[in-house]
Amino acid sequence: RRRELEEGYHGLKKRRPPVLLSVAAKNWLALKKPALAPRSYTIEYINIAKHLKPALGKHLLTDIDADDIARYQRHRLEQGAAPKTVNLELGTLRAILRRHRLWEQLRPDVRMLPTPDDQGQALSEKDEETLLHACGTSRSRSLLPVVSLALNAGMRTMEIRLLMWRQVDLVRRTLTVGQSKTEAGTGRAVPLNQKAAATLTFWAGLFEDRQPEHYVFPAEQYGLA
Repeated sequence: RRRELEEGYHGLKKRRPPVLLSVAAKNWLALKKPALAPRSYTIEYINIAKHLKPALGKHLLTDIDADDIARYQRHRLEQGAAPKTVNLELGTLRAILRRHRLWEQLRPDVRMLPTPDDQGQALSEKDEETLLHACGTSRSRSLLPVVSLALNAGMRTMEIRLLMWRQVDLVRRTLTVGQSKTEAGTGRAVPLNQKAAATLTFWAGLFEDRQPEHYVFPAEQYGLA
């Protein structure tokens, strides 16, 4: 207690004991789990368990430097990981180091990998026709309407997966998006074109006992035979 008082009087900061990245990462995940969405938590867990821990898990946090991070980036690229993926993994490492007040001293010497801006590719009419035909031959009866809705309503996968019948108005040919990736996307109204409305009308006919709180696309299982 006397030493603590002396350190406080003289303005000395108590140093944290050294900790391995593997231990710090485990503690960070436990701390963040209540605040993260399940999907986000899964991404962070995979970043740590599959990539960061095998490469840097035995390093003390205080020993990790910019050269270690650069080697990690090169190694992941050699494994075939996309630059954007490596940047996401580095973002997880950065969050862990920030919690221990160690990132700022590394930040000037660490560079994120450049990512191309032309990743998207618009589907031609022929591509769309081929895609829908392949979905129609799938054993999953929901695949075709899901993909058709995505193409015609511009909805994300999560928005479609969490869609409930109470959000769909077949009379006015609109639907209201529930939880979305962005705040602006949550709760937005989506007008249904003829194809989207026809898809949902057909799909609704398969569920005569549907209730407002039921998911539009419930989970289904298919046998191996």
